[in-house]
Amino acid sequence: DLSTGIIYRRRIATCQNVIPEILRKNSSVSQVSVLKVPDIYLEEESWLNMQKRNMAMKTHCLTWTQYASLSEESVFRESLENPNWTDFTQKGRISVTGAGLLNCVLEAFAQSFLKQGVKK
Repeated sequence: DLSTGIIYRRRIATCQNVIPEILRKNSSVSQVSVLKVPDIYLEEESWLNMQKRNMAMKTHCLTWTQYASLSEESVFRESLENPNWTDFTQKGRISVTGAGLLNCVLEAFAQSFLKQGVKK
């Protein structure tokens, strides 16, 4: 947007399915068979404001929407302490429904996996 200087991007990301194979193999449970997909698709939107030196991002999962909801919001901005540093804030939400007893197992796995990514 030339009037505001904000660069908006919307894209689809393809990620490798990281659900453990033991959970994907159990085809006797109909809900679990949807976990067998090789890839997971995410939609990401970002707003880059070069004038204010910040960027906001929102991501949500497009795969398994009938069983799970995963969303994340991140903000990158110039640090008040030092303009050469970046302050990074991130919030996320994970919810699994419709997978019976596996709901809490899948939520715990997703939470653990995402926390490892945040530490990186």
